[in-house]
Amino acid sequence: MSATAVRLSAEVADALAHRKPVVALESTIISHGLPQPRNLEVAAELEDLVREAGGVPATIAVLDGVPYAGLDAGQLKRIASESGLRKLGARDLPLAVATGASGATTVSATSFIAARAGIRVFATGGLGGVHRGWVESWDESADLNTLSRTRITVVCAGVKSILDVPATLQRLETLNITVAGYRTETFPGFYLHSSGQPVDWTVQEAAEIAGAMRAQDALGGPETALIVANPVPESEQLDPALHDRVLAEALAAADRDGVTGQAITPYLLDYLVRHTDGASLEANLAAVRGNVRLASEIAASWAA
Repeated sequence: MSATAVRLSAEVADALAHRKPVVALESTIISHGLPQPRNLEVAAELEDLVREAGGVPATIAVLDGVPYAGLDAGQLKRIASESGLRKLGARDLPLAVATGASGATTVSATSFIAARAGIRVFATGGLGGVHRGWVESWDESADLNTLSRTRITVVCAGVKSILDVPATLQRLETLNITVAGYRTETFPGFYLHSSGQPVDWTVQEAAEIAGAMRAQDALGGPETALIVANPVPESEQLDPALHDRVLAEALAAADRDGVTGQAITPYLLDYLVRHTDGASLEANLAAVRGNVRLASEIAASWAA
């Protein structure tokens, strides 16, 4: 997919042409991650956070076979309300374009489209990664492979805590994907402030991250991503004891119900939302807001 295959909103096109800060935002949180009508409210809120920081938001999705970087109000409403929208990973994009399909983009597809559009910074909640029980299932998110060959900076709250975090960190190392903790020496745990796993590098300011991005370009080499792991504040995290108990119950339920493959992640996340009375969802949103704010700071330093 060439850059010309991605349709830019006028606002995003102007920002890129004049080197203004741009932050890519994924759309699966809108279509598949939140209930209506809150999903549309959150989509607008996240875009507003970017604008308040002086940047331009580029929510990414595929509509009627066209990959968009930057959606207008009507398109955002479509993503929030249209039934039957597909959940598109990077591998789905050729067929979605060829068949005129519409869908929300995951981390892998958002990263791919954003990079093709010339957008360097992307804010999301948590990455996909290596699933528990991967020795038997070989189940690993396509996010990791895509990020191993896509030059983009992804601000996230670690990987989803339903995954095998140590194995995911090992895969990130094997794939030469750079990981830096933002003001933390441990890798975040998505709903939790910390997963307990150490990170090799810690950065304190957005300007340091922009400097690392410039160093990536100056050094050359593989077009890999830079992961900025930004923990949810301890005051807004999910209670760790509640998290561990409900996650154990969710894993047991998934095994009992025979849930596998692509169905496992939405199953576990939905179980956590229902059995924590929505507390996991609030922790998720707190993490996303913090990531969007930090990504906006990084984009500003990068544009400067």
